[in-house]
Amino acid sequence: MIYHTILWDVDQTLLDFDKSQDYALRFCFQNLNLEINDEIVRLYASINDSFWKRLELGEVTKKELLTGRFDRLFEQLHIETVTSADIAPMYQKALGSVYFYKDDSLNLCKKLQGKVRQYVVTNGVSSTQRNKLRLSGFDQIMDGIFISEEMNYAKPDIRFFEGCFKQINDFQKESTLIVGDSLTSDIKGGNQAGIDCCWYNPTGHKNDSGLRIDYEIQNLWEVEEILSCQSRQIKS
Repeated sequence: MIYHTILWDVDQTLLDFDKSQDYALRFCFQNLNLEINDEIVRLYASINDSFWKRLELGEVTKKELLTGRFDRLFEQLHIETVTSADIAPMYQKALGSVYFYKDDSLNLCKKLQGKVRQYVVTNGVSSTQRNKLRLSGFDQIMDGIFISEEMNYAKPDIRFFEGCFKQINDFQKESTLIVGDSLTSDIKGGNQAGIDCCWYNPTGHKNDSGLRIDYEIQNLWEVEEILSCQSRQIKS
């Protein structure tokens, strides 16, 4: 298969979401005079992940997610002095103010410029993601940025992908590869959209989802090897 288009996930693929999340939560708790420690960060991360999974399944809306995760956290921590309305906007701003590259991802995407078309596909909050992509420099590299909040549908919904495909000139499913860390969002979405899927799995998780995975990588630079193998096949 010869790929001309790559769809990149952002959080935990191009950028380290866990580090940004840790920073943003600690920043907000400290500014709101609330106790914060590693256990609270882990608790929030678990709650947040569960809400995003529910969003992917259509069980909650984005609006319900943005406040519900903090409602759940404050309930479990017995915090009554602060509400989700107090922390939610502060958190989103802090989350979009920092970035941490995964596997020197910016230089990888720079190196791939001119060889393939590259697009961002993300379920994040629009203002947060766009600011993070601007600060990190990805907005200057990508051929386009597709954010669920702007597309009105979230991965893995087929309508999200169909909306993306319509905006890509001369789009061809057979020459498109999605690269992402999430089985339930990126890989399932790619399966449903009929495009090849590259699972970024740096921690070596087991795939028991039953989903089709065309490539599994532990370092993002392995994508370059996938593309170079294609080039060698053409020449041979």
